[in-house]
Amino acid sequence: MAAKKVPVIEANFPGGNILVEDIRGNTIRLRQDTRDTEGWWFYWCFRIRNAAGTTVHFKFTNGAVLSSRGPAFSYDGLAWSWLNRDEARGTAFTFSFPATAGEVYFSMGMPYLERNLKFFLDKNRKSPFLRLETLCLSRHGRKVECLYAGCLDRQPQVRVLLVARHHACEMMASYVMEGVMRYLLSRSELAGWLRENVEFMFIPFVDKDGVEEGDSGKNRRPRDHNRDYSGQSIYPEVKTIREFVPEWSGEKLKFALDLHCPMLRGPRDEKVFQVGSRYPRVWQEQRKFGLILKKCSAGSLPYSPAFDIPFWVGWNSPQNYRGGESFCAWAGRIPGILYAGSLEVAYATADGAEVNQKTATLFGQRLGRAIAEYLKNSL
Repeated sequence: MAAKKVPVIEANFPGGNILVEDIRGNTIRLRQDTRDTEGWWFYWCFRIRNAAGTTVHFKFTNGAVLSSRGPAFSYDGLAWSWLNRDEARGTAFTFSFPATAGEVYFSMGMPYLERNLKFFLDKNRKSPFLRLETLCLSRHGRKVECLYAGCLDRQPQVRVLLVARHHACEMMASYVMEGVMRYLLSRSELAGWLRENVEFMFIPFVDKDGVEEGDSGKNRRPRDHNRDYSGQSIYPEVKTIREFVPEWSGEKLKFALDLHCPMLRGPRDEKVFQVGSRYPRVWQEQRKFGLILKKCSAGSLPYSPAFDIPFWVGWNSPQNYRGGESFCAWAGRIPGILYAGSLEVAYATADGAEVNQKTATLFGQRLGRAIAEYLKNSL
C-alpha cells in the first residue's frame, strides 16, 4: 500500500512568509507571519511540494488575507494568475494540483522581487537611456538599487523621482514602476521628449530587506519606513534619500511620486487613487495631474480623480502621520517641486477591472505618458 502524500510547505525563498499550524488529511491550517509588524496585516507567500494529483483545502486562521479574487498562484514563482475564488470571505481556498506539479507557489498578491527587476534590466542592458547604480547598502548588507533613465548624457531640463516599496508587501506598485520605465524606453514621441529633456531617478525597493525577506513592512516596529522622514532616519535607504535627493535635484526636481498599494479588499481600497497632499499648492497640482492621468489611463486600469482622498478626509489626516513624516510630506518641501504625491494601486481589483502583472504594467506605461503630458503642460 502506497504511503499517503504529506505536503511540504516552505517559506525559505525570497519573499517567502508563512506559518503552518497543522496539516490534517487534505486540510492545512496556516497564517501569515506578522514578525515585527505592529498590529495585524495580511502579507503571506509560500511554496508547496509533494501535493501533485491531490486537492488541498487551505484555511487561514488570522483574518481575511485573500483578495476578492482569491490567492495568486504560480508554477515557477515568476508568472502569476489569480485563482478567482473568494471562499469563506477571504479566509480559505481550495486548490487541485495537477498530476505533474512539482511545486506551486501561492501568495496574497503577485510578488515582484529583485529577480524581477534583474530580468527587466537584462532585457534593456544595452539601452543608453538606462543606468543602474547603488543607492546604499541596506541594514542587512543588500545593494539598494537606484536607476537613472532618460536624459543622461547632459544636464536635463527637469528631474523626476519615483519610489516604491516603502512597505515591502506592496508588490503591485512595482509592476506599475516597471511600466513607467518601459514607456520611457519606448518609441512613443512623448517618450522621446522625456529622453531629451528629463532625467528620471527610480528607487524600486525602499525597504529592500523587507522585500527579499518576505516582510509585510507596513507599520513596522520600531518605525515604518514611510514615517522615517522626520528626526533622525533609522533606515539607510531613507537616510540616503533625504541626504542625496535635494542635492541631485538642484531645484530641477519637479515631480516626485511614491507608489503604494492600499488595503487588500473592500470598496474603498479596490481602486487606483491619489492620496492628497497636506500642502494646498501641491494638492492643486495633484488635481491637475489627476485629470491628465484619467485621460491617459483609458484602456488600462480605471482611474478617476473622484477616487482620490484629499487631506483631512478619512484616514488621510494628521493622526495617521503621528509616527513620523512621510516621503510625500518631505518631498513637498524640496525647493522647486511642483508635484509630490502618493498613488495607491489596488492589489487585485480596480473598480471592477482585474489587476495583474500585465494590467499593472500597462497602467504604468500610461502613467509614464501622463507624467510626460503633465510636465509639458507645466513647464
